[in-house]
Amino acid sequence: MTGSESAAPVRVDTNRPHPARVYDWWLGGKDNYPVDEELARRILAVDGTVVRGARANRRFMHRAVRTVAEAGVRQFLDIGTGIPTEPNLHQVAQGVAPESRVVYADNDPIVLRHAEALLRGTPEGSTQYVHADVRDLDTLLGRAAETLDLGRPVALSLVALTHYLDEDPAGDDVYGLLRNYVAALAPGSHLILSQVTPDLNPEAIAKAADSFRQSGTPFHPRSLAEFSRFFEGLELLGPGVIPVSGWRPEPEDVAVQAEGIVPVYAGVARKP
Repeated sequence: MTGSESAAPVRVDTNRPHPARVYDWWLGGKDNYPVDEELARRILAVDGTVVRGARANRRFMHRAVRTVAEAGVRQFLDIGTGIPTEPNLHQVAQGVAPESRVVYADNDPIVLRHAEALLRGTPEGSTQYVHADVRDLDTLLGRAAETLDLGRPVALSLVALTHYLDEDPAGDDVYGLLRNYVAALAPGSHLILSQVTPDLNPEAIAKAADSFRQSGTPFHPRSLAEFSRFFEGLELLGPGVIPVSGWRPEPEDVAVQAEGIVPVYAGVARKP
């Protein structure tokens, strides 16, 4: 795995938590710092669903990627990939079609270090990583286009990312940002999303959001209607927008549903 952007020195800020490293702690990973663990534990104390939710998100990604790959998509752009956790997206996609081309993007330097060491794809395909922020659409897509042909269908994955972006047109403008990403993709492309919601556990999610914000990390849980806006103009795949463990569940997901709620919505849609 190569990329000119990886040659530049990067600095890891260990004094401020980063969502990718907090998520890594919830998944049982070791690639995080005390400041990340502190926030992860504080949120877990007020929202006991977060570990279950993190794991449910990973399984949703596996199912969604497999579904899209089986539908014939051979290019994948995963933004906000986080620290590699096996099986990762490229392993799922290339398990269906070894020739699949995958680009990961994240803005955390520690993700860059681990991606360079761990993300190895099939000889027939390609697995690359770009260090870029989701808000910098032109840079991110420009680097992704070194590996992907944006004139052909791409599966764009933003799993558990949009709740870190606000909807202020003068700020992140998350709805406009997603529209611009989708507009840059060819017909037949797919959008894979999941997002924390206050609908299913409002008190706990409000406390978790407050903990994120106190740490300096913006957090924006969204209702079903607000999350569904991301898919406007697209063709939703069945079963539509639904709590994450219920999206085309496998036996493990059914078992998790019996353990309790996961306050996360998920959906996959095709660009007509």
